Amino acid sequence: MSKYRNDHRIVATLDAGGTNFVFGAMQAGEFIVEPLSLPSQAHDLDKCLQTLVDGFSQIFAKLDKKPVAISFAFPGPADYPNGIIGGYLPNFPSFRDGVALGPFLEGKFGVPVFINNDGDLFAYGEALCGALPQINSRLREMGSNKRYKNLIGYTIGTGFGIGVVIDNKLNRGDNSCVETFCLRHRDMPDVIVEEGVAIRAVQRVYGEKSGNPAHGLTPKEICEIADGTRHGNQEAAREAFATLGRVAGAAISAAVTIIDGLVVIGGGVSAASRWIMPALLDELHSKLHTLAGEDVNLVQMKVYNLDDEREFELFAKGEVKKVKVYGEERYVDYDCQKRVGVIVSEQGASKAVSVGAYAFALSELDKQDVNFL
Repeated sequence: MSKYRNDHRIVATLDAGGTNFVFGAMQAGEFIVEPLSLPSQAHDLDKCLQTLVDGFSQIFAKLDKKPVAISFAFPGPADYPNGIIGGYLPNFPSFRDGVALGPFLEGKFGVPVFINNDGDLFAYGEALCGALPQINSRLREMGSNKRYKNLIGYTIGTGFGIGVVIDNKLNRGDNSCVETFCLRHRDMPDVIVEEGVAIRAVQRVYGEKSGNPAHGLTPKEICEIADGTRHGNQEAAREAFATLGRVAGAAISAAVTIIDGLVVIGGGVSAASRWIMPALLDELHSKLHTLAGEDVNLVQMKVYNLDDEREFELFAKGEVKKVKVYGEERYVDYDCQKRVGVIVSEQGASKAVSVGAYAFALSELDKQDVNFL
């Protein structure tokens, strides 16, 4: 992110929720105007598009100079490189048949428009100015030679989102369809994993365990019950978050084994991480078996909880030993421990997504040398 710290270009941003659109503008990686929130009108395409025009128009009017781009995240499947939104969009039913949103906004405002999945931009923001540089900085300070450049970002809220950064570059896939919500549920293989890793999952499991499925509580309130600060079934509350942790851990294990990078978790439900992480990490530390009866680690790397100071020290230390160079009297250091870590986002998903959107737009403009002004 240091690349853009002194950059004077302005990028207009949007947090696109099914209920509200929150418009903003960023310069040098920071917001420079008060955010503007408008009802998204997601059920009605004409009203929704007019809301987008009105919101960005009001943001443009507050600025001393015209933004060089509009960049934002949109939930659900899409042809992101071409700015076309469509497909299974529960929160935006009016977009299901396909809407050329990027070209529409480019025509209205005369600047490039970049749209990405929110999970992608969360991971990108964490890779640029969040978990990834913070962890590498701490490793440097502790004298470790280990450095990371791959990161998997997960958001847990209304749904279960994912973003992947490989070699410090956002991986959008060949079909802009890097997804995790549709993987198999750990405990119900014919059900999607998102049914176990989302707001509704916490509410459902609490209702089942407490014997009160019509409880009407939010995850925040269920977390307060788990903490003992609100009246309710504490055991059921803690099990609701633990169940989410186990199901999420099973899904994360597949991605981290294939991608081999750090894992950062954000989103609204991550506020209850104290009740989620123990079960999630237990799942990542679990074992499978061969038909011959041998134990095999679910994740081939050693997994550390990087929010735990003692575990971070062990993570930084690794397992270094001296290896003799064949035919010589010389020895070299060999860190034989393959390892990754899991950490909860410090800056939060909303800020990470915004930073990711901002940096993505500038990097694309620099790469493509696009000038709409």
